[in-house]
Amino acid sequence: MSAADVSLPTKKRARELLLEAAARLFYARGVGATGIDAITAEAGVAKKSLYNNFASKSDLVAAYLEARHEEWLGLYQARVDGAAGPREGVLAVFDAYVDHARFAYEHGFRGCGLLNAAAELPAGSPGRLAVRRHKEEVEALLAGHLGELLQGQDERRARLGAHLAFVLEGAMVRAGLEGGDARLLEGRTIAAQMLAGL
Repeated sequence: MSAADVSLPTKKRARELLLEAAARLFYARGVGATGIDAITAEAGVAKKSLYNNFASKSDLVAAYLEARHEEWLGLYQARVDGAAGPREGVLAVFDAYVDHARFAYEHGFRGCGLLNAAAELPAGSPGRLAVRRHKEEVEALLAGHLGELLQGQDERRARLGAHLAFVLEGAMVRAGLEGGDARLLEGRTIAAQMLAGL
């Protein structure tokens, strides 16, 4: 076994530890309030390990945002795999957000981690653009399910998709402010009523 074979798992593990620590601290304290020293201490790795895995704190923030995006997509995929049709597909988007709100956060649920991070980043920054792409992808998922329900009604589908995205985001913001999933469940109920009227 070569030295490279031995160091690869260690390097990979350090990266995972750093990302996990950053995720906890960024969500609980905020991106700006969380320094490199706090992240390395939380991860239990040397500061050098951070710079061996990430070029800068901005690079770590970008990896955190991508991990949050992938985490949400996994929750959505688990929900949509059990959906019986396009109406349930729309509701799977809401359910994935409810699932996220029910995670065991160290200091309680504070809303969408992506939006929280974006609020701290300067306009036009790569991080804000990554969050925007995530929100656009969520809206596109809603529109895709609606496209199955409203075939040939592109304008109506686009309006309803935007409306549902606004309901979802508003529910998420209120849920974050209130520290629980109640507003997300209300948003899901509103979405189900809208879909029943189609």
